[in-house]
Amino acid sequence: MCVDGEMPYQADFLVKNWDVEEMLPIDSQELFQQAVDSMWEQEGLTVVNITSALDRGGRVPLPIENRKEGVYVKVGSKDPFTECLTEAKSPSNLVRCKLEQQPIISCYDSFSPRFQVDWCNLTLTGPTHKNVTVPIYGDGILEEGSEFNPPDDVSDRVFFYDFLLTFLLPFLLGLLLCLILAYIMCCRREGVHKRDMETSE
Repeated sequence: MCVDGEMPYQADFLVKNWDVEEMLPIDSQELFQQAVDSMWEQEGLTVVNITSALDRGGRVPLPIENRKEGVYVKVGSKDPFTECLTEAKSPSNLVRCKLEQQPIISCYDSFSPRFQVDWCNLTLTGPTHKNVTVPIYGDGILEEGSEFNPPDDVSDRVFFYDFLLTFLLPFLLGLLLCLILAYIMCCRREGVHKRDMETSE
């Protein structure tokens, strides 16, 4: 494998349906490089690093359906990324990733079906390309020594309609049902109806 400095443009892929042991053989790496080459369209692509997804905070897969732990494969090149590869990091696709949807790539996905790449976890680094990642929301606990700065331009929320939906509407429906039940129990009983008939006669 090459040193990172020799390959200024690097793409880090998460392959969900492979384990790190399966990607270590040279034949497997060459197959992956061929798939990358179809989208990067550069010669001299080199696998820079291979890391298990478990070492990056991934979860241990359940022992069902032959699920894999996943593997990160970093590929480097001396040439810049193509537009086909950077599409996964477009603003619209970043929004899709926030919604837990896979990005839309207009060019042919040469990885599928052999390699199931998680495009939301794609990392692109280079001299003129900033690493763009999808924001990950924390657990709401501030770090030690930090303070919460609420935004200033937040408009006041009106809760009147929420009140109508959560309290007044169920109350009116319950009252209506009570009136209907009272009418059936008191005014429509068989004994009362017959007594009224005899009195009228």
